[in-house]
Formats: sequence, C-alpha cells, structure tokens
Amino acid sequence: MAQIVARIDDELAAEVDLLVDGGVVPSRSGAVRDGLRMLVDLHRRRSIADAIVEGYRRLPQTDGEAVWSDDMTASMIAEEPW
Repeated sequence: MAQIVARIDDELAAEVDLLVDGGVVPSRSGAVRDGLRMLVDLHRRRSIADAIVEGYRRLPQTDGEAVWSDDMTASMIAEEPW
C-alpha cells in the first residue's frame, strides 16, 4: 500500500477529528482515503459527462430520436401500476 504524507491546517484537522469522533470515518487516514476516493470519482464522472456532451455537440440527436425516447418513456410510465 502506498503512503502519502500531507500537511493540513489546524482548523481542517479539528474538523476531521470531529468526523472521527462522530463515527463518520474510522480515522484521519480513513478520512483522507475517503476524500481522495470521492475526488477521483468526481473527476471520472465529470470526464464521462464531458465526453457525452461533446458527443451530442458533434452529432446532435434528431427530432425522430427525441420523439422515440419520449414515446418509450411515456409507455414505460403508463405500464407502472401506480
């Protein structure tokens, strides 16, 4: 397992300690791991979203495609028992 050393200010350390004391994270290290996982996941999701947007900019959906998806959505909703 790799080790990363980082310095944080006292205020942030105190906030992290409150998370540890409240059982939100198991330790300071756990908080750092969770935060890094969230950051990596956020970046991955933004990259995917940007690629999807760019795809639609390059090749916008046609009116026919939009109607098809609207019709299918309405059909699926109508089939629901609620």
